[in-house]
Amino acid sequence: MSATAWQGTESGAAAYRRLLGYGWPYRGRFLLAVLGMAVVSASETGFAWLMKPLINIGFVKHDPHAIRFVPLVIVGIFVVRGLFGFMANYVMTWIGRTIILNLRNDMFSRLVHLPSRFYDNNSSSLLISKVIYDVEQVMSATTKAVSSVIKDSLSLAGLIGLMIYYSWRLTLIMLLVAPVISFAVTKISRRFRQSSHLIQQSMGEITHSVQEAIDGQRVVKTFCAQDREAAAFGRVNARNQHYVMKKAKTSALNVPVIELLSAIGIAIAIHAAIQEIAAHLMNAGTFVSYITAMLLLMPALKRLTQVNDTVQTGVAAAGSVFAMVDEAPEADPGVRELKQVRGEVEYRDVCFSYPGSPVPVLDRVSLRIAAGTTLALVGASGSGKTTTANLLARFYPVDSGAILLDGVDIQELRLANLRHHIALVSQDTVLFDDTIRNNIAYGRDGEPDPAGIERAARAAHVLEFAERMPEGLDTVVGERGVRLSGGQRQRIAIARALYKNAPVLILDEATSALDTESERLVHDAMQQLMRDRTTLVIAHRLSTVENANQIVVLDGGRVMETGSHRELLQHNGIYARLHRIQFNEPGH
Repeated sequence: MSATAWQGTESGAAAYRRLLGYGWPYRGRFLLAVLGMAVVSASETGFAWLMKPLINIGFVKHDPHAIRFVPLVIVGIFVVRGLFGFMANYVMTWIGRTIILNLRNDMFSRLVHLPSRFYDNNSSSLLISKVIYDVEQVMSATTKAVSSVIKDSLSLAGLIGLMIYYSWRLTLIMLLVAPVISFAVTKISRRFRQSSHLIQQSMGEITHSVQEAIDGQRVVKTFCAQDREAAAFGRVNARNQHYVMKKAKTSALNVPVIELLSAIGIAIAIHAAIQEIAAHLMNAGTFVSYITAMLLLMPALKRLTQVNDTVQTGVAAAGSVFAMVDEAPEADPGVRELKQVRGEVEYRDVCFSYPGSPVPVLDRVSLRIAAGTTLALVGASGSGKTTTANLLARFYPVDSGAILLDGVDIQELRLANLRHHIALVSQDTVLFDDTIRNNIAYGRDGEPDPAGIERAARAAHVLEFAERMPEGLDTVVGERGVRLSGGQRQRIAIARALYKNAPVLILDEATSALDTESERLVHDAMQQLMRDRTTLVIAHRLSTVENANQIVVLDGGRVMETGSHRELLQHNGIYARLHRIQFNEPGH
């Protein structure tokens, strides 16, 4: 998916309404926060109003006894303001963080249910950036922005109301600049949103660059490519800096422009007020109270103009977040479930192509694996071996034809039910940053069975190295099992498949990257795993498939040869040629 597609298809207003909908369940707390903000706003109007009796009675009439309680009233106003301000800020922050919590949960829940093709088209770093960075931008739009709009709008309403009460003529003069301010805010909003989209996109590029350098750190060092990677990172980092400064320039221009327009209105209003004082239409106390209200108006107006930056950033982020949340999950049209599975697998004229590929990856592939037997897929790279296995687990849907499990089309089965009957051990062993025990028990429903885990670990030769570790099976393996050797990781993967005890097994290049000793141990563990299971084996090393009940040779996505190891050697076709190449045998 392109970066622009990730901006979302919803309008800014629709995305923001949807974002605020995440706060609807907490409307009771929100009303409590609004009450706090209303009290804070009222305190500003009250403070401005208090200036009139303070000036007229205390300074003009020189009656200090009449205003002796005014200092206590001022302290009381700010005590009440502080208490209710704390309540409003805390509650709004709680609502905002809870919205982020729910959004992240929704994003992650959708992420783990997305189809394989989605991951083929989107880098992991971009997705990580969305879950971590983009969703954080939503926080300010749901708390700071909403709080500012409510509190400052109430302050403006109270202060302007007081000013109108004192002199509607002066207030009308000052408010004449409001349409000009509104026009300026609208023009600046568009630039804010465009800049926010570009910043989010560049953050994804930065994450991608960092992740590649970390994942490939050994390759970077071996090929002395540190300077190259640093230069590449510098380019994407500079691009991010450019977009951030472009937004900062717009933001920095926003405030003085609005302040200047407001100051012009205030200057005109003050000039008119002086004329009213000269004409004895306004006394000193009213004038000071009016000016105080206008001065308190400025910070509130400034915050309201700045909130546009926050809202536009949040709207851009919300569009990106909702684009992921709205991605279609894996199609699961199946309605049937199989309780017990013998393990008979059949491919009937299966065709499959990747999007945009001019040629099919699989072309009318037909094969049958009897229950409890082993079928090996061999062939050159790109012949369709891994794709054939991926289709069995329904990581991709077939274009035409059918794959049957115990005579039932797998498209008719619920995905969870189908995959419950399949175990996978691949070349790229995936272990989680957890204990060996929990990696073996990964994905099984219910409470782990300690005895079952130990049996699986023993059968897969995991105990041989785990017992030498201080924590045994409770040893943490590190990220992707980095604290273990390749053979040890593979044996844990085999133990995981043993513990799952599924009737159908897929072994995808499970020993291709191992040394001889590790391969021997893993091969022995695989024999334990394959016993009485229907097994689909994919291997480059033909020595690992010689004992398979059936070997299928794929070439260009088609089944070219089928038979046992001995039969295919006697046939002297593709398999025999591959065998001679691997074992340096002379040709016939």
